[in-house]
Amino acid sequence: MNTRPEIHDRLAASLRSARKSKGLSLDAVAKLSGVSRSMVSQIERGESSPTVSTLWNLTQALKVDFAGLLEGRTAPGIEVIRADAAPVINGRGQGVRIRILSPAEAAGEHEVYDLAFDAGGKLVSDPHAPGCREHLTVLEGAVTVVSGEEVQRLGVGDTARYFADRTHRIEAEGSAARVILIVQNS
Repeated sequence: MNTRPEIHDRLAASLRSARKSKGLSLDAVAKLSGVSRSMVSQIERGESSPTVSTLWNLTQALKVDFAGLLEGRTAPGIEVIRADAAPVINGRGQGVRIRILSPAEAAGEHEVYDLAFDAGGKLVSDPHAPGCREHLTVLEGAVTVVSGEEVQRLGVGDTARYFADRTHRIEAEGSAARVILIVQNS
């Protein structure tokens, strides 16, 4: 006879399903939620009954509906981050606003940014990890991209791919500019 309440089994299956559907490891969920890897594993196996606080942290990290999780429902397949809710990096560059478009779990591997430059704005970056590359596409205005000693001017629709494991910079030319930047670590 199973002495565990049915809700433990549903909760375990729902959490495991939500984690796997997002392609996350136990370590990634632990990092995103602040819940230890061993506790996440125990909850997924139905061996531990999480506190409401722990369950809340897990549902926020996995972007699943708190109530639906207990009923075996996970969040819809389309995650939407509204323009005014996207995280912003402050204090980097001059005259540039940096919005983070990629999910937190992609940090350090594949990062996507929306950069909005004021006229003359610039973003100067120190070298990233060896082999790191950036892919930049201009959406509005014109920019100059410098990677090491190489310099390229880009206009609307142009894309540049360059090594970012050396000092590099992006500067708006003449007027405001907007670019999408993908940072790809090897």
